[in-house]
Amino acid sequence: MRHLPTRSTRTGRRRVIGALTAGLLCAAGVSVPAAAADSPAPAPASAARAQADNGLALTPPMGFNNWNSTHCRAEFNESMVKGIADIFVEKGLKDAGYRYVNLDDCWAKPQRNADGKLEADPVRFPNGIKAVADYVHSKGLKLGIYTSAGTKTCDSVGLPGGLGHEYSDAQQFADWGVDYLKYDNCNNEGVDAKERYTTMRDALAATGRPIVYSICEWGQNKPWEWAAGIGNLWRTTGDINDSWSSMLSIMKQNLPLSAAAGPGHWNDPDMLEVGNGGMTDTEYRTHFSMWSVMAAPLLIGSDLRKATPQTYEILANHEVIAVDQDPLGKQGAVLSSDAGRWVVSKEMQDGSRTVALFNETGNAQRISTTAAAAGLPKAAAYTMRDLWEHKEYNTAGAISATVPAHGTVLLRVAADSDWAASPPAVELGLGGSTLVEAGRTAALTTTLTDLGRTPALKVSAALTGPSGWQVRAGSSTTAVALPTGRALTTRWRVTAPAGTATGTYDLTLTAQYRSPTGKRVRNSVPFQAHVVVAPPAGGGYLSDLPQLSASNGYGPVEKDTSNGESEAGDGKPLTIGGEVYAKGLGVHADSAVEYYTGGACSTVTARVGVDDEKDAKGSVTFEIWADGKKVTSTGVLTTAMAAQPVSAEVSGAQVVRLVVTDGGDGDDSDHADWGDLRITC
Repeated sequence: MRHLPTRSTRTGRRRVIGALTAGLLCAAGVSVPAAAADSPAPAPASAARAQADNGLALTPPMGFNNWNSTHCRAEFNESMVKGIADIFVEKGLKDAGYRYVNLDDCWAKPQRNADGKLEADPVRFPNGIKAVADYVHSKGLKLGIYTSAGTKTCDSVGLPGGLGHEYSDAQQFADWGVDYLKYDNCNNEGVDAKERYTTMRDALAATGRPIVYSICEWGQNKPWEWAAGIGNLWRTTGDINDSWSSMLSIMKQNLPLSAAAGPGHWNDPDMLEVGNGGMTDTEYRTHFSMWSVMAAPLLIGSDLRKATPQTYEILANHEVIAVDQDPLGKQGAVLSSDAGRWVVSKEMQDGSRTVALFNETGNAQRISTTAAAAGLPKAAAYTMRDLWEHKEYNTAGAISATVPAHGTVLLRVAADSDWAASPPAVELGLGGSTLVEAGRTAALTTTLTDLGRTPALKVSAALTGPSGWQVRAGSSTTAVALPTGRALTTRWRVTAPAGTATGTYDLTLTAQYRSPTGKRVRNSVPFQAHVVVAPPAGGGYLSDLPQLSASNGYGPVEKDTSNGESEAGDGKPLTIGGEVYAKGLGVHADSAVEYYTGGACSTVTARVGVDDEKDAKGSVTFEIWADGKKVTSTGVLTTAMAAQPVSAEVSGAQVVRLVVTDGGDGDDSDHADWGDLRITC
């Protein structure tokens, strides 16, 4: 729930919903029928049951939707859609399970024809939708289309919506050969959501054509509680965007809803952003992993004509796709999420469990669970397969890994009799601070721990850093053997050259060993070292100091201006309650900004609140953390409140973290300002 200038064609869906209640419309002399004006008598109960249990989407739908990459730009056209169908076949995506090529908003003409029928935009689709459907079908694929459960769709112009035309539109789609309908929520005139979506369900059933029905009402009316009898999938959240914070927020909203998902009826946390460029490949692998563990629809949202080999590698990972498409249809359940270290377990039809070890934080983290906690029966040992590395190991029962920042290790674990054929799993770990001041030596400790039932033999550890860095071992880097549960611990001295610029740098820990059968194993884990500088004596404005890390709901964190939600520098003066601040930070919930303080600072102070540019809705909470501990919080602040003073004691802390949350009501217009933000050192 948010207003996005860069997604202006979707802005209407946030602004018009419920703007006019049915009573107000009637008072104005406007009639909004409860059933479609062109509708026949309501479909009998048998037809409704048929659509609710239509035999479709027995596994989560897989395909493509153009919206995330094109919006309503001219490049969304017949040529693009046909090109995507060609790519599905040529690049092996069809063989990987992708089937639906879906059109989003802006495919239609601005008005219906004289018969009240929808028509394709003749510039975008000169041969019409049926010709496109025929082409897509000729490739062994299926075509999807879009409209809204309102009088108009969600683009800025407002093309014809389906409210009052459900039966006519459904038949039109069926006649064109449409196989999938995404039914949005804009301009709905206050008509009850369940009623609107049920009417289209009945209209689709009346056509006799099998059409997957995607309910897109953004989770506003808790569709997971009622939509399983109406549609095949339903959106559980607002729109995703191509940022880590957006993906993370949506994932967290969708994870608790596992009980609602199953064959033919799925929670939909929105389309994939993999390949659109706003996240790293590590973050995109997390995105794809977690959507698969959540049994979510996998609808590619990037322009495949421009996709990199890395994007195709992620999207076509058959082993991860098999997790999503498992016929048992279970959505993964959260086992733990302490301090941003997530463990999610998904039951599979063959009795195995897929376990996602997901690291929400900005630093490598050890994340662990057990086979028993994941739901597996007691056994002497287990086979554990890494679905991204495509390697298999045995484990005595521990499921553990050091997971890179924003990364996910995805493991499929089974209790079977063949575990001894696989080498033992060895966990690679890192201890000590990865904060390094240039020219000074930092102490790190690495561990290689045998998790397997069999011993690891001829074990060696190596730690490497960027060119010019000194990395020296201070203790043994080898072991003849590591029995179950034993570790090789090595102390290291790491020095970044004097003059090294602040920022993040990659270190890599590599383990080599042999299994009892002689199989050689080589594994590596990347870590990020942060080169930092001590804050100046006396302190100063935090916006003048280098950030250790930063994440933001929309757009970058802005220095000394408000957040404009898009590109850097698009903000305005920081203004709270009419008071303007020359210095500070402009952010958008959810946000977190970290600074290195090196144990030399004592207090952080600021005046905080929702920026005046959001004069209607914004509500946020400001928090200050010191070395992972929350030391102060403002409680919920709104647009109606003047700037509030905030102060925190941070003495001795190495890292100070400034956090803004959405106040518990979703990130709608949550432009938050840290005005006059200072630190005393």
